[in-house]
Amino acid sequence: MDDITTSTLFIILGVLIFISAYFSGSETGMMSVNPYRLKHLSNENNKGAIRVSKLLKRPDRLIGLILIGNNLVNIAASAIATIIGMRLYGDAGIAIATIVLTLIILVFAEVTPKTIAALHPERIAFPSSALLQLLLKIFYPLVWLINCITNSILMLLRINPESHQGHSLSAQELRTVVHEAGALIPEQHQSMLVGVLDLENATVEDIMVPRNEVSGIDINDDWKDIERQLANIQYSRILLYRDNIDDALGFVHPRELMRLSIKEQLTKASLLRAVNDIYFIPEGTQLNTQLLKFQRTKERIGLVVDEYGDIQGLVTLADILEEVVGEFTTDIAEESNEDIMPQPDGSFLIDGSINIRDLNREMNLTLPTDGPKTLNGLILELLEEIPQGRLSIKLAGYPFELINVQDNMIKTVRFMPLLK
Repeated sequence: MDDITTSTLFIILGVLIFISAYFSGSETGMMSVNPYRLKHLSNENNKGAIRVSKLLKRPDRLIGLILIGNNLVNIAASAIATIIGMRLYGDAGIAIATIVLTLIILVFAEVTPKTIAALHPERIAFPSSALLQLLLKIFYPLVWLINCITNSILMLLRINPESHQGHSLSAQELRTVVHEAGALIPEQHQSMLVGVLDLENATVEDIMVPRNEVSGIDINDDWKDIERQLANIQYSRILLYRDNIDDALGFVHPRELMRLSIKEQLTKASLLRAVNDIYFIPEGTQLNTQLLKFQRTKERIGLVVDEYGDIQGLVTLADILEEVVGEFTTDIAEESNEDIMPQPDGSFLIDGSINIRDLNREMNLTLPTDGPKTLNGLILELLEEIPQGRLSIKLAGYPFELINVQDNMIKTVRFMPLLK
């Protein structure tokens, strides 16, 4: 070193600090790359992404290589800085060189490159991966030796680096990713994606039409009454039953009625021949499971039954799809049934039979959905009795006023939105 000039040592020191910055930035860049975008780019044959993916398959080797390189250049830089310090300041130069070099490495070889790499991981990781691949081949024996030692220690801790399977997301984490996507995913698409994830958190009871609201035709009625009902039917499937819904016979498609009317005279007998078998759905079936069952069985409608076989309600494929995409029905009967009616004073009159999930979605509320499925049921559960007249209550922190109670049911409720 005595033959090398001080200026040359400064140049070598600067090069070593630059190399240290490269290793530091490469480490942060490689570890900060979005794994899902990396996989996407790899599938599109992006060469940089493919190189990074290969290196990240064995993170122990990658980290070993980077730390070997980083420590070698930092130790060499420390030795050269000590020589420069002693040449300039004598024995006091050792302390001066230690303090100054520590600050320089922290600022220029650690914090700055790592910050840049964290902000722009792909710009740093993709080009640097080419050099890292080459260095891994050159220093492989040394990397292998160090990995053998470290892996032995990891095995004592019951950690196997070769079992690294990359990143996976739970449903809750994926939901967070969708919400955090911001402008990258339109709000409507975010809602649909979250709706798909939420299907596993709801069952058919949450969206079914309860049995007391299921419309159908009693085949034992007078034929003229049946004809009148058929003429005014507003549904895509017609439920036939005898006397009550518990003795359901099946569904008839209006298209089949038209065919019968054209080919032969429509009678009770021909109407019964047109009935399709009923598709039964066990209560408690998750919506994502039922959606797949509808797809597999080519069904569009089913009756929900409890453990005793009693009919609890009706669910259609459209009901499940609306949980994902929002309401899209154009059914006249549903359009005329306003469950939530805004009032001039800012309050809302709400039908007591409204589904709590629908109410939460429409009014942006957080009423509990793990118990009763309707607003009427939720209020009765709170009161533990049937109210006899008007009553003001707080439900999950929201103010409600009972307006109309009939037939042991809360028919109408007034809701005053909380002032923000």
